Amino acid sequence: MRSLDDLQVAGLTVLVRSDFNVPLADGPDGVPVITDDGRIVAGLPTIQELRSAGAKVVVVAHLGRPKGQFSSQFSMAPVAKRLSDLLEVPVHLGSDVTGPITRDLVAAMSPGDVVLLENIRFDPREDSKDPAARSELSAELASLADVFVSDGFGVVHREQASVTGVAALLPSVAGRLVEREATVFAALLSDPDRPYAVILGGSKVSDKLGVIGNLLSKVDRLLIGGGMAFTFLAAKGMAVGDSLLEADQISVCREFIDQAAATGVDLVLPMDVVVADSFSPDAATKIVSADHIETGWRGLDIGPATAELFAAKLADARTIVWNGPMGVFEMAPFAHGTRAVAQAMIDAKAMTVVGGGDSAAAIRLLGLPEEQFTHISTGGGASLEYLEGKTLPGLAILEERS
Repeated sequence: MRSLDDLQVAGLTVLVRSDFNVPLADGPDGVPVITDDGRIVAGLPTIQELRSAGAKVVVVAHLGRPKGQFSSQFSMAPVAKRLSDLLEVPVHLGSDVTGPITRDLVAAMSPGDVVLLENIRFDPREDSKDPAARSELSAELASLADVFVSDGFGVVHREQASVTGVAALLPSVAGRLVEREATVFAALLSDPDRPYAVILGGSKVSDKLGVIGNLLSKVDRLLIGGGMAFTFLAAKGMAVGDSLLEADQISVCREFIDQAAATGVDLVLPMDVVVADSFSPDAATKIVSADHIETGWRGLDIGPATAELFAAKLADARTIVWNGPMGVFEMAPFAHGTRAVAQAMIDAKAMTVVGGGDSAAAIRLLGLPEEQFTHISTGGGASLEYLEGKTLPGLAILEERS
């Protein structure tokens, strides 16, 4: 696909689709504040490069799920302020998305200026099931600019007006973030250095069925932690107490275990578990064998022996992909497993890829050095679908336009 290297943008207005869907919390005065600006920081290189080349940059992004209606809770105003601070230039907010206020702002822009549109998901046409409605919004977005740059990897798995619709109407290229993400994930699926190890965690195994099914024919080792591990343990006939369990997926997990054994894939499950008597940072805890979880206790992290086992399985790997925490890392008593896996990746002499979402958030929350990972994805859902081998509409349209 084409990239910024293929553009001459001096004097042009460039519409950039970014992923600024950052977490917010209520500030002391009730105004939402950003608690993790990682996605904004990741989008800076493309915006800065366009500004330096003399472009007028109009950024479109979303925040949360406002369901097609304005809500101050999901306003891009805090994002505009943070983006302004990071760029060290004023960033004006187009408060009516594609309406007259925004059009006047865009018309008044000079080279190097930046305008951020209000939350695109305030407009119900963005992800409407009606193609005509999406096309209408796509045309309005396209009328704001001369060129489109797709730089929101977290949304390239969506068929939406600001992702695929506008890309079909304007000369379109990948921004630096999308270009990097696509290159890394393509390498993982085509010719990874071996041994190739994947660590999967998170709460539900049902969220990762497609990934597991696709990767079992590609990886050498598959390490399973987090809440999803308990359905695998149950598939091996173990009692899991009050731990998270998807009973309707036990047979599927049993099939995965059998498939791994038949194909020589080392599928590794927890040996021990940190259990608690309630879902609370103040709960009573103990470490038990994975096959001795009693009723009334729930597993909330992998145990220390499992953390050591996982680290040993990663030590000589040459490619490591991690998606999903090993436990409830937001609570200190259950963060050890997630920290241990991240540290094992740092210690390994391997290409290390963190698949976005909660894993990326955990790295920042635990204060681990992001620069010591080869790549930390900004797109949890998109990275999962890429690993499943699915076609991502937002990338496919860029390839078609090249």
